[in-house]
Amino acid sequence: MTSAGETPVRVGVFGLLGSGNLGNDGSLEAVLGYLRARHPEAVVDALCGGPEVVEDRYGIPATRLHWYRGEYRTASRAGAIAGKGLGKLVDAFRTAAWVRRHDVVIVPGMGVLEATLPLRPWGFPYALFLLCASGRLSGARVALVGVGAAPIANRSTRALVRRSARLAAYRSYRDVQSRDAMRAMGVDTARDEVHPDLAFALPAPPADEPSGPPGLVCVGVMDFHGGDDDRDRAEEIHRRYLDGTTRFVRALVEDGRPVRLLTGDACDAPVVTAILDAVDSPLVTAAEAASLADLMKETAAADAVVATRYHNLVCALRVGAPTLALSYAAKSDALMAEMGLGAYCHPAREVDADRLLEQFRSLERRSAKLRQTLAERNRAAARRLDDQFTALTAALFPSPGRTPDTDDDHDTDPDHARAQARTRQETP
Repeated sequence: MTSAGETPVRVGVFGLLGSGNLGNDGSLEAVLGYLRARHPEAVVDALCGGPEVVEDRYGIPATRLHWYRGEYRTASRAGAIAGKGLGKLVDAFRTAAWVRRHDVVIVPGMGVLEATLPLRPWGFPYALFLLCASGRLSGARVALVGVGAAPIANRSTRALVRRSARLAAYRSYRDVQSRDAMRAMGVDTARDEVHPDLAFALPAPPADEPSGPPGLVCVGVMDFHGGDDDRDRAEEIHRRYLDGTTRFVRALVEDGRPVRLLTGDACDAPVVTAILDAVDSPLVTAAEAASLADLMKETAAADAVVATRYHNLVCALRVGAPTLALSYAAKSDALMAEMGLGAYCHPAREVDADRLLEQFRSLERRSAKLRQTLAERNRAAARRLDDQFTALTAALFPSPGRTPDTDDDHDTDPDHARAQARTRQETP
């Protein structure tokens, strides 16, 4: 708590929040829950993609992340290109001015250090670099909390991500692969910790929530076109994903199973429409989830879940539903393995409806055992996230007279990072 006469800690949250991605917003919700429980004196606001949504839903002041409102639309006309270019310059000053008003800035979860989906370096990677550089220059402590990372082929994107991570005062990751990816990029990760995804800190729905119709299967779909390195094959990948997923849904319906289609981002709606039109059965319905809490209620009511988006998987696993991943990145495989369901992954790039149906039937045969496993893994995740929030408090909200724990060894290559780690381990 803040003592009388002390200035409350000013905390900013940063990211593509309020922009239609339920996973991003769920990560924000988890961090806001932590701040309200452990640091109720903190004054919180956001620099984000959808300020109106964040203000309305979470009750905190919010500022638009980009000056140019067409930032994430493809620019082909001279005016749009000029607007984007000017926006980059204006955003440098806007971001710096916003960061200077804070003691701490938290980037809550999200895959901010990866390019597993199509991403241009001058988009969010540039915005994250501005944030971290502004924090270093102003003295505000920037924390990348429970974030995802992955190897990045594009040289410019990789350079911005690496520099951003080095400039941050605190880093933690949602899986070991993320930390390994940053180490391989030349970031000293010796003091960086791994904890479960922040969304596991959200409360599960009550056990007495009404169940769905007998045999209900939730199928989480995605507007999937491959990753950043798949741009030349994007339409082929999407067509194969949609065809395979549609065939799987049709097979479930032919078995008399009710199917509930789930999404995790506003951009997924056309995929839902395409499947509804193709299958054309009253057994197939679409959920209208506005939050991860809504997704958890949907998945808790199901006998089993098959999902693509990472946070669709998190929600299903969080409520203990037997889950099969249509995996599009290593993070999904890592999550499933961590929760004891590593055998139940199927490649989203190569959806084979017949093979998927075999895996699904195997999943259902082991349903009771898997629910027990998930209950145990969820209890462990809760303990580890409590450790995450304790570590975050120690790093960012030190007691009076104590210097924050921050990482000043930012500019390291992989060999130097390994040497530092060995030195720390050998020092008594």
